[in-house]
Amino acid sequence: MQRSFAVSLGALALAIVTFRGCLRGELMIEVIPAGIAAMLIFSVVGWLAGMVADYLVRLNLETDYRQRLADFREAVEASEGTSDDPATRGEARMP
Repeated sequence: MQRSFAVSLGALALAIVTFRGCLRGELMIEVIPAGIAAMLIFSVVGWLAGMVADYLVRLNLETDYRQRLADFREAVEASEGTSDDPATRGEARMP
């Protein structure tokens, strides 16, 4: 996710600076250094934003998974405790 955010924001920054240069009628030799600088800066910003987004998505998925697992375990324990048959409760049968 970091790489895609970095590439997207970097390319967008370069495009915006280039478009701004075209609107102002600046020479390409003047626009390219500013565009590359903006691309590098926004690539770093995109990389950091991607790291944060990746962390938050993973944290949310892990939390959701753990909650669902806990709910499932509670449901299994509740169903095992209500049955009168020892085989379904996990108790060993006496011979």
